[in-house]
Amino acid sequence: MSDASEKLANSAAPTLFTWEFATDPYPAYAWLREHAPVHRTELPSGVEAWLVTRYGDARQALADARLSKNPVHHAEPAHARGKTGIPGERKAELMTHLLNIDPPDHPRLRRLVSKAFTPRRVAEFAPRVQELTDRLIDGFAERGSADLIHEFAFPLPIYAICDLLGVPSEDQDDFRDWAGMMIRHAGGPRGGVARAVKKMRGYLAELIHRKRENPGDDLISGLIRAGDHGEHLTENEAAAMAFIILFAGFETTVNLIGNGMYTLMRNPAERERLQSSLAAGETGLLATGVEELLRYDGPVEMATWRYATEPLTLGGQRIAAGDPVLVVLAAADRDPERFRDPDALDLGRRDNQHLGYGHGIHYCLGAPLARVEGQTAIATLLKRLPDVRLSGEPSDLRWRGGLIMRGLRTLPVQFTPLSGR
Repeated sequence: MSDASEKLANSAAPTLFTWEFATDPYPAYAWLREHAPVHRTELPSGVEAWLVTRYGDARQALADARLSKNPVHHAEPAHARGKTGIPGERKAELMTHLLNIDPPDHPRLRRLVSKAFTPRRVAEFAPRVQELTDRLIDGFAERGSADLIHEFAFPLPIYAICDLLGVPSEDQDDFRDWAGMMIRHAGGPRGGVARAVKKMRGYLAELIHRKRENPGDDLISGLIRAGDHGEHLTENEAAAMAFIILFAGFETTVNLIGNGMYTLMRNPAERERLQSSLAAGETGLLATGVEELLRYDGPVEMATWRYATEPLTLGGQRIAAGDPVLVVLAAADRDPERFRDPDALDLGRRDNQHLGYGHGIHYCLGAPLARVEGQTAIATLLKRLPDVRLSGEPSDLRWRGGLIMRGLRTLPVQFTPLSGR
């Protein structure tokens, strides 16, 4: 692009990171894909980073070993220190998890944890997900109204992951409170996220100690027992892994369910198509439908932070060593060069290789469990509350702030009340 054309393009650039942008970022991402597909911008935190918006560039960046996940490679000025990654994880000594490390430590830790997410283990856990789903719906079904975020989409993955980790039932409400503080971000009190992370870190250290004395058939006990070529997880590594499984695993599923139900209520023809399929006892459209919901308005707007370890070129732009790079999954998954009619919802879409769960060695480890939770939650809601509908206007809804995740703060709905089961 010439200097003149670049100046013209920049003069028409959309404003990013406003509340209006959060409500519907897709027009702005379409502009970036066309005019500035790898775009350097200042984030609300004051940190400057590159945004990658085209599908081809995004896949390349997600798999490029020169883009490290380790924040040590960030050439950060003093004002940016601590403003990338998860708030509070540095002070709580929770940095040594899969989202912050590279090979050779990454494959070692991933092998240890992946045993909890095998297809067999997830299939064994599916009845528990269904039980939790029905129990939560029972809690509001007779009322005829609910907030699907706070009463359903939020507690479901929290309780499921607590069960998976081995958090005793009497402690799970504490986890729910801490997790709620962590996803409120700008909507909570100042420093609240860091305080919640600190409390969670203290609890995990105590739980790991208890599991060493009395191990069970759960993920934390498995992490403690696990060995890999004679190497064992340190206590810090075990705590960090348990923390990131909770943090990364619950908010993505909250948003998958919330965004997914909101999208279906805004697209009645596709919703009716799915309900007819479920009524006929079919599962194929549910499976492809959840993948389409992940692509269309997925739970993760941007992949977690990456840092250039050496100068490199991406999408025609020269990126300096130490520069942060954010791959915009929401933009890549609406790229017309990869997806036909990308702004249309098609629950039966084939060849849907979306990037909703990433790509490369950092592909989401918990994706199989998230899919089971998403499919179970959406199918059960549509079958048990067949006329569920938005209460109020879409313009009344607010999206949570933050760079990485995309999700609604609330999702008020109405439906025909059900009699007790």
